[in-house]
Order: sequence, then C-alpha cells, then structure tokens
Amino acid sequence: MDEILDYLKKNPTYFLATVDGDGDPQVRPFGTIAKFEGRLYIQTGKVKPVSDQMLAHPRIAICATDDTGGWLRLEADALLDDRLEARQAVLDEYPELQGMYAADDGNCEVFALHNVHATFCSFTAEPRTLEF
Repeated sequence: MDEILDYLKKNPTYFLATVDGDGDPQVRPFGTIAKFEGRLYIQTGKVKPVSDQMLAHPRIAICATDDTGGWLRLEADALLDDRLEARQAVLDEYPELQGMYAADDGNCEVFALHNVHATFCSFTAEPRTLEF
C-alpha cells in the first residue's frame, strides 16, 4: 500500500475512471491520495458528478504515469467514509484544498479504497501486481 501511496504522491495527477448513471465511462484528472487508518483515501466534493458516480457504482479505476515511462493501473471499490476525522485527515495532506473544502462544510467527501488490485507496468519490465 505504501508503495502505491508513494507513487501517487510523486506523480500527483492521475486519472480516475467511474461509470455514470447511463453506464458510460467517465474519466477525469484527480490528485488527492492519503493514508488513514491503514487504507488509501481519495477526496472530492459532494456536489460533483464523480461523487454520485462512485456512490452508485463504487468500482473505480486509476491510471497514473511517471517520468520513466512506467505507469500504475489500479482498480478498487471506493466506499464513502462519512466521518469527520477521515475528511480532516485527507485535507491535512492537502493544505492547498483548504480554501475550497473544510472537513465540516457539508461538501467535502472522502472515499476509502477497498479490494485494491494495482499493477505497476512499463515497456521494459514484467508487470508487478499488489492486492490488498
């Protein structure tokens, strides 16, 4: 898990894929990742369509690339954690978001990643998979 966290911290823009209400794939750049109570977490706003999509269809995918030509592919269940302390823990990792979000603003949401299947890939090495 820490290897994935480190990778996403070093490569802070990743692409998050969800499914909308019509079953269509939706992909957008994302940038939050934090570890809290032994799980990886992502953060978004309750008013954004991505929130509704993850609530309706929790299975998500993340893809990130690095400057060496490698990439990370991750699939997980993104499950809402509505605890104030979880929201605050993620926001503490991203002080630049605290002008837009507060843990108690009624808009900030965090999702814990469960059933993670992550694969580190490159064109020069065999894929390596982690699960937790």
